[in-house]
Amino acid sequence: MSREGHDREPQLPKSVGITNGKAWIFGDNINTDIIIPFRFKSRTNDPYEMAKYAMYGYDPDFHKKISSGDVIVAGRNFGGGSSREQAPVALKYAGISAVIAESFARIFYRNSFSIGLPALEVPGIKGKVNQGDDLSIDISKFIVQNLRTRETFQCQVVPKFMRDMLMEGGLVEYYKKYKQFPWTHM
Repeated sequence: MSREGHDREPQLPKSVGITNGKAWIFGDNINTDIIIPFRFKSRTNDPYEMAKYAMYGYDPDFHKKISSGDVIVAGRNFGGGSSREQAPVALKYAGISAVIAESFARIFYRNSFSIGLPALEVPGIKGKVNQGDDLSIDISKFIVQNLRTRETFQCQVVPKFMRDMLMEGGLVEYYKKYKQFPWTHM
């Protein structure tokens, strides 16, 4: 059981970097107002409270329907709009273990890595994963496999310092462990 009676802790790829989850499919241009509308993000800084409003602009009950470890699969420009850092926080604390998209808005992408939420770019994935498909993600190799179709997708690989930060659970966790920032030894 997580903090204050919440039943979901963020599931993040740790030591082996492999996670499995059910796919939730979204289209192109899912912006931060859909991910967490401003009226909710301004109410609290508590990530567990923000999680209740994850994807609220799409489905107000989304947080009740997902399971810890589930994965969002989307088209182009996921996370566009405002530079709301609460958007990836809401998804992570709702239980989403990764967001896979054809492309991301850059600030959402960087915010996701900073908090340890894998944001994986996979060109051409739109239409190759169905709602509810089980996916296996190997963060160490940047590979996604659709377990229903057995199709494997190569994610765009990121620099080592971003992989290291992601594997540790984000920038703060990386710093706590190593007492330095991941880019200082590049």
